[in-house]
Amino acid sequence: MILKHLSLTNFRNFARLDIDLPRRAVVLVGSNAQGKTSLLEAIYFLATFSSFQTHTDRQLINFLAARENPAVARIVADYQRGGRNHRMEVRIILEAVGPLGQRARKEILLDGVKRPASEAIGHLPAVLFIPQMSQVIEGGPEERRRYLNLALAQAIPGYAAALSAYHQALTQRNALLKMLNERGGDPGQMTYWDETLTASGAKIIHWRIHAIQELERLAARAHHNLTRGKEVLRLAYHPAFDPFPRPSGQIALRLDVPIDRSTLELATIRQSFLEALKRLRAEEINRGVTTLGPHRDELRLLANGVDLGEYGSRGQIRTSLLALKIAEIGWMQERTNEPPVVLLDEVMAELDKERRADLLTALESAGQVIFTTTDAEPFTPEFISAAESWRVVAGTISR
Repeated sequence: MILKHLSLTNFRNFARLDIDLPRRAVVLVGSNAQGKTSLLEAIYFLATFSSFQTHTDRQLINFLAARENPAVARIVADYQRGGRNHRMEVRIILEAVGPLGQRARKEILLDGVKRPASEAIGHLPAVLFIPQMSQVIEGGPEERRRYLNLALAQAIPGYAAALSAYHQALTQRNALLKMLNERGGDPGQMTYWDETLTASGAKIIHWRIHAIQELERLAARAHHNLTRGKEVLRLAYHPAFDPFPRPSGQIALRLDVPIDRSTLELATIRQSFLEALKRLRAEEINRGVTTLGPHRDELRLLANGVDLGEYGSRGQIRTSLLALKIAEIGWMQERTNEPPVVLLDEVMAELDKERRADLLTALESAGQVIFTTTDAEPFTPEFISAAESWRVVAGTISR
């Protein structure tokens, strides 16, 4: 996949930008708050339709343009995928609702045709590496689920649609559980939502099992090289509903022992998930909430058996995250047969000299790579001479 041209209108501090992108690496150099990260954000938004800096789309609209009604920000990319040229356009529209209210909505066009996000996501694949991604390891389970969802949705057809269907069913099921808890009624009403929830939930679990196993294989290899063979990295998947069968009467313990769930069939996962919800029905009605399912899954990263989220040093966390991102690039290319655009925001400043060299070596086989930096000093002269350097000042870019 080759990103050829990017156009921004009223996006962040870019009132207007039209720029051709080369196939070689690009280094964006500039002071803070000039627009370097916003350029990466725009490209990643085309890949995932979500921002890594805000959960509110209206904040993406240029603050001067936001005074208009309606206010519109546009991101347009021309790119080549599978030997064919494509155009992706996203419009973020902020419009008045009632006398005082506003709402932001998205319109997504792929080759001029409106598409839902679940269909267009990943058509322009991208892998993002930013310093605050340490929260994937150090933060709560929701940070790791978000990471998984964004990566898998780009590479697995149908994942985004299944995730959307699951959360819709979860919302309805929770509403029914709350009603039964507060007002009483026939628990048999749960049957329909149990079946609906497990139909999409089983797919999510099945895909996560295989994807995590594939990512672990690549991440462990990268981590072995980064640590010079001193540490072994493992991705430990702890599904809230574990479809792996256990002998009758055995107590489930959180042991750091790898479990191979890859042989489980989708139909088996769904049926056992459905049976588990039936067993928990009375308890969940009493609590008024769904307690089991992929919305409560957990993923832990361990180095030599040590949970990095609990006991990892700063250096171990950076190294493991770097290995995970290198794995994500390779995994996405394996899955889609297309190299993703690699976006790295101020990453070099976070790494020591040895890790910088390791990263640049690992990226030699990647597709397009875009770095941001306040200073080109962390890059080797050889890399800078082979790359294309751009200066970013107040929302304008010059070569």
